Amino acid sequence: MLFLHGYLSCKESFIYQLKFFSKYYRVVAVDMTGFGNSPPMDRPYDLDDYASEIKRVIDELGVEKADVIAHSFGARVLVKLLKSEKRIDKVVLTGAAGLKPRVRIKYFIKSTAFKILKRFIKREKLRRFYSADYLALSPVMRESFKLIISEDLTTEYAEIGRKTLLVFGKKDKETPLSAAKRMKRLVKGSRLIVLPREGHFCFSENPAAFNGAVFSFLMEK
Repeated sequence: MLFLHGYLSCKESFIYQLKFFSKYYRVVAVDMTGFGNSPPMDRPYDLDDYASEIKRVIDELGVEKADVIAHSFGARVLVKLLKSEKRIDKVVLTGAAGLKPRVRIKYFIKSTAFKILKRFIKREKLRRFYSADYLALSPVMRESFKLIISEDLTTEYAEIGRKTLLVFGKKDKETPLSAAKRMKRLVKGSRLIVLPREGHFCFSENPAAFNGAVFSFLMEK
């Protein structure tokens, strides 16, 4: 069983899952390049770079079949990998990202204002238009971040072709429930479980509910 973490996160985010599932499976969690204990990236990585990285991990493990649990950015990486990787069996996506968001009026106004103002004002004076996470990134990671979030993975989600469980927190503001419902429609035969009081890290906020749901799913034939 392989675990793929979210952006600006690390393998330790799955600590409750690693402890639980290691009783029943061989579990492996990785820090992708630029995160956790992995070395910093020497160039801006895109999703194909990260997918290739995880493919090498599977090669090194020498497994013929693996189930994967992926969170947020990790789900982006996984759906890119699934296009060419046949050794992945069941898929669990939690707080999964990668669908192009529907444009809201507030976002449209903010985006339009930024595009106009950047012609006349230096970027460092437009800091309020950037998220705190973005501002904290190194220059190379900022370029990588832009490559990652600019890719619309709607087609890749529609072509997953694996037994898939979606687990989302109802209070998730990063990947809201509306995105989860769109994802369920895209991924044929997928199942959606919503944890009512949890947010983007629902698997660590309520590990008992998350682990139980995932374990039942993995035990199904």
